[in-house]
Amino acid sequence: MELHIAIEGNKDLAGQLYRQLDAAIRSGRLADGQQLPPSRLLATQLGLSRKTVSDVYARLTLDRLLFGRVGVGSFVSAPADARPRRQQAADLASAAVVARWEAIATPLRRSFPHGRSAYEFLGGCASPSHFPQDEWRRCVLHALRQDGRTRGHYAPTEGLPALREAIARHAAFSRGVVCEAGQVLVTNGAQQALDLLGRVLIEADSLVAVEEPGYPPARTLFASQGARVVGVPVDAEGMLVERIPAGVRLIYVTPAHQFPLGMPMSVARRHALLARAREIGAIVIEDDYDSAFRYEGRPTDSLQSMDQHGIVAYVGTFSKVLLPELRLGYAILPPAILNAAVTVKHLSDWHSASMTQQALAKFIADGYLHKHIRRCHAIYASRRERILALFADHLAPWFELVPASAGFHIAALCKAPLDMDLLLRLARRADVGLYALANFYADSAPRQGLILGYGAIDTLDIEVALLRVRDILAEIMV
Repeated sequence: MELHIAIEGNKDLAGQLYRQLDAAIRSGRLADGQQLPPSRLLATQLGLSRKTVSDVYARLTLDRLLFGRVGVGSFVSAPADARPRRQQAADLASAAVVARWEAIATPLRRSFPHGRSAYEFLGGCASPSHFPQDEWRRCVLHALRQDGRTRGHYAPTEGLPALREAIARHAAFSRGVVCEAGQVLVTNGAQQALDLLGRVLIEADSLVAVEEPGYPPARTLFASQGARVVGVPVDAEGMLVERIPAGVRLIYVTPAHQFPLGMPMSVARRHALLARAREIGAIVIEDDYDSAFRYEGRPTDSLQSMDQHGIVAYVGTFSKVLLPELRLGYAILPPAILNAAVTVKHLSDWHSASMTQQALAKFIADGYLHKHIRRCHAIYASRRERILALFADHLAPWFELVPASAGFHIAALCKAPLDMDLLLRLARRADVGLYALANFYADSAPRQGLILGYGAIDTLDIEVALLRVRDILAEIMV
């Protein structure tokens, strides 16, 4: 890799080289401790004599901007005040557009917004310590050994055929989804799937219906695309379908495990939702974000499997069952919008990382995914039982849990008015990370309560943490 130095003409060659290296070091462009090319190599690259480069290196060493290691080379010794030159802000014609983007909130952007506590009840986080590292490594090595003829080429926008087939089989087996591999679009997580669907379906001032309370990143994303987002209240059976206004073209729901309250949508309400969507010509996005972990009751059909008219787009992710850093999700799309979504995906990023896709296809095909889900199911079930027991006993005077049969978070509603900000602040001092339900309301007065994620907290830590919360409540509710 060549060091960027621009030499002009044939005059003052040493001076040009010295000034540029001096400026690069003092501005921070060349980092402290970075090794410079050997004098012979740099001379060849720049078309200079080796003596010219050696003299410049010697001069910079005298200036204490370089230091040498015998037999190793020359290294940057940056001054303490070395920093990049600041660019002046230009007057942009698009300044108003930029300002609007800067003003948009980015909910849930930081995993631990107040700093990580020893005991964290953050929702939506799986336990990284249970990731099947050895199995995943074998699958990555398999991906590296694949046919070299595909190396150096762009992959299909829709996703690798092997992964699309594996996802179709997995979704059919675990959630009863009715689809072919050709309907699967591999995405960079569920959020990109939502973005693609929004771009296909939303124009300026389009109406989009979301659950209230609901998933803030989805609401914010659709609003950023120009939609007028309408929050539709939920009750114990899910979204109140009769409150979906006419003119809505996109309905976003989490029927298996309502986010954040946790209850499943009833079968009757699912039929009503599909009928309402067909009546107004809307596409329903079914975000099935964590239904792989179900603990009680009989399984219910996915909306997609109940859909007879091609109006449900089923979105899934591997962030919750594996790790979010894999950045792999998928959308199973009805024919009416499939080709359009593939076009948008092609224009936005061409395709998701093909080597990771290859590894995941192998991981699913060899049964590692189902094995991992079963192992995590047992772990999360035990954590859930600890939370249920503690809220039925020690925390019963202050909270009641919303019945939830799936996922790895649960909502607790306050039985009486409570200074929630004070509770969260005092819990943080006690090294317990709690999160309020109020953050997930946008169009109505929030209900007081907590969302308790148990994916990232060890089972043995749950009792310690919640007993600390009990002690805090006993003090502030006197």
